[in-house]
Amino acid sequence: MNASSPTFYLIASLLYAALAVYFWRTRWHAQAPVAADGRSIIEHTVVLVPLCLHGLLLFTTVFAVDGIHLGVGDAVSAIVWLTVAIYWFGSFFYRIEGLQALVLPVAAVCAFLPALLPPSHALPNTQLPAFQVHLTIALLAYSLFTIASLHVLLMAVIENRLHSGGLPAALQRLPALLTMETLLFRIILAGFVLLTLTLATGIVYSEELFGKALRFNHKTIFGILSWLIFAALLGGRQLYGWRGRVAVRWTLTGFLMLVLAYVGSKFVLEVILGRG
Repeated sequence: MNASSPTFYLIASLLYAALAVYFWRTRWHAQAPVAADGRSIIEHTVVLVPLCLHGLLLFTTVFAVDGIHLGVGDAVSAIVWLTVAIYWFGSFFYRIEGLQALVLPVAAVCAFLPALLPPSHALPNTQLPAFQVHLTIALLAYSLFTIASLHVLLMAVIENRLHSGGLPAALQRLPALLTMETLLFRIILAGFVLLTLTLATGIVYSEELFGKALRFNHKTIFGILSWLIFAALLGGRQLYGWRGRVAVRWTLTGFLMLVLAYVGSKFVLEVILGRG
């Protein structure tokens, strides 16, 4: 059986789904906080099983003999894999257990996407160092903004529950909203730096390949729009103390622009128009 066959993608997806149900029942649905014991170490270790399997599948699918294959299914799956990996490492340093019930269901769906969507052709010019650097930084930027979007949604849930009265056990164990807000803007700042580097390396790549710094297509336009939105959000935070619902709206709008910049266009070309 091929290492990247749909069966293994299904296994990774089901493992993520099983963990999502577990964390939902023990963190969000539980009426009392979970005791801090050795179970958290076991939980961290168990998450590595689907994470490693998912990573291995992506590696064998994306890095083929004829070049890099990064269709819309592979791209989304890779971004979500990086999101889970970054979250997994970050959970050693921050109390963000409430995100487990949000991240893992998304991973369960996206891990299976490469098996569902049509296979893509090898990307051109993948041997160029500028392209490889650009692609790596772009995927990391997407992953950080995915985390920021999930984080801001979690903050919105907490604020809503505080107003309505009563928090699930997981939310009771999370830091105060102001602390989570500080973490959110650190994530956004890191993502913004990577997004800036993505645009800069894209200019270098375009100059090296096409002889001009920028090609004004939909990808470039949406990428610049997302950069402007996150720049405005960070500036508004610094100058006017933007927070709360303002941060939610701007973060999700900027993330939507990023999705439209690459994933949306790839979906239309590969899935709807069949130009893989």
